[in-house]
Amino acid sequence: MEQRPWFKSYDPQVPHSLEPYPKIPLFGFLEQAARDYADRTAVIFKPRAMKGALDSLTGGKIDYRTLDELTDRLAGGLSKLGIKKGDRVVVFMPNSTQFVIAYFAVMKAGGVVVATNPLYSAREMIDQFEDCGAGLVICTSNFYKRVKEVQPKTKVKHVVVSHIREYMGPFLKTLFPLNKHAAAEHAATLVEGDVWMRDVIAQNTRADRPKLDIGPDDVAIFQYTGGTTGTPKGAVALHRNLVADTLQIKAWIHDTQQGKEIVLAAIPLFHVYGMVAAMNYCISSAGALLCVPNPRDLENLLAAINTYHPSIFPGVPTMYNAINNYPDIAKYNIRSIRGCISGSAPLMPETQAKFEQLTGGNLREGFGLSEAPTATHCNPLRGENRKGSIGLPFPDVDAKIMSLDEPDKELPIGQVGELAIQGPEVMQGYWNKPTETNNVLHNGWLYTGDIARMDEDGYFYIVDRKKDMVIAGGFNIYPTNIEKAIKEHPKVLDVAAAGIPDPHRGETIKVWIVPQPGQTLAEKEIIDFCRERLARYEVPTSVEFRAELPKTMVGKVLRRYLVEEEKKKAQKQTK
Repeated sequence: MEQRPWFKSYDPQVPHSLEPYPKIPLFGFLEQAARDYADRTAVIFKPRAMKGALDSLTGGKIDYRTLDELTDRLAGGLSKLGIKKGDRVVVFMPNSTQFVIAYFAVMKAGGVVVATNPLYSAREMIDQFEDCGAGLVICTSNFYKRVKEVQPKTKVKHVVVSHIREYMGPFLKTLFPLNKHAAAEHAATLVEGDVWMRDVIAQNTRADRPKLDIGPDDVAIFQYTGGTTGTPKGAVALHRNLVADTLQIKAWIHDTQQGKEIVLAAIPLFHVYGMVAAMNYCISSAGALLCVPNPRDLENLLAAINTYHPSIFPGVPTMYNAINNYPDIAKYNIRSIRGCISGSAPLMPETQAKFEQLTGGNLREGFGLSEAPTATHCNPLRGENRKGSIGLPFPDVDAKIMSLDEPDKELPIGQVGELAIQGPEVMQGYWNKPTETNNVLHNGWLYTGDIARMDEDGYFYIVDRKKDMVIAGGFNIYPTNIEKAIKEHPKVLDVAAAGIPDPHRGETIKVWIVPQPGQTLAEKEIIDFCRERLARYEVPTSVEFRAELPKTMVGKVLRRYLVEEEKKKAQKQTK
């Protein structure tokens, strides 16, 4: 790659290129860790303890030797259940030891991992299972009933089930049956054709793992994403795409200590951000992956940090902000956290500053997408962290800003257009969707659907999503810009802005606001605040106060849900 303006802003320890990348499948990282750090803890599973239980005794651990063996044996069992090279396998689990085992076992069996959100509705499950054509699902016992309910409408032939308590620590495993609610939730009697994961592992040896030639150019995952249209599509990533992005993240966190890191996996592993930035980065570093299944349970999350002292914590702004505002934060020691990459939503400077003060570590905003799993940009770990910036392109990632009106025209520094990227992590396309693939992949460049700009030093700034841009009265309006302005109000905890239908302007801006606890706000107060900070045409015409905003598991506000609610209200009023 030629000299790029962002190279001068890199931390000195970060190379401009990592070429050549190792020609290995993704699970090569696990096999190497098992050879070099066999006795090192690979996974710690930290579910919530029962009230009154000794929280520090509840984490279940397995080492790299064991993890490598379990994945070999499960791969053998999956092969006997009919999984062949290229077959898709749905992994339907929360953050857990079982997820890690299933993920690498599917790949070792030659399969393609389709990690699916366990909170999906039946319709969403059916759509995704059918689109990928999966014949087998691996799930935890609490989701078995839901999988069986949708199975008749899919091609799924077998379900492999793991009871959640199998990899808990001995103390919590003993207490688990006493928790009647949890025991009932995970109770499962398997029907014929389905099997317990523990039995599959027990009935196979490492020698049963199929002898397959799995290389860099084989498909590793389908990562479903709404992309630029909102319609779920399976982004197809090869093993080499995942290996490259994993090593780019590792190079960016340039003080990574091989065999010593503890990585907090509180963001979902079924989302590509948690999968790559937490799990794959951790395994490549022979670190210990601390799995917390429910990050919204702040008491348990903080107890996990206090007990296991993670050093690396990839997360989202809502998570860092929740920790900042936790009333009893002083009770917990979170000073072990050294490095954090924040993604999925803009990171407010106030959130960053307070979290860094609490931990003594570095919190840096980054950027990525499922189509380049997962990260492509980040602010330097030690260098300048520019306000509002997603940072610099990773090593071997090229980026440019393209005209919204002339997609083949590159724009000069400072102008706003669509962000396009090129690099070894970019997906191969969307599964069975050639038109959608052609819409985003042009001459080796991925058009991200994000409206952005670049400054003279190579720092990039996201202005908004292309699909979220509002055209009102002939003006282009970016909801993210409005949200950033309103978040500066001291009484505002959270905000979402979106375009809603308007008979005069075509669209107009409405904002939904969550006030800070104990604070009250009025619509006029917000509108007057916006008039001081925004262009006249950007000022919201409607304000709604709410207790919370609808969000994804990784903290992205679901603007389309809010807009759909608004449209339904309008329809009722016209009847």
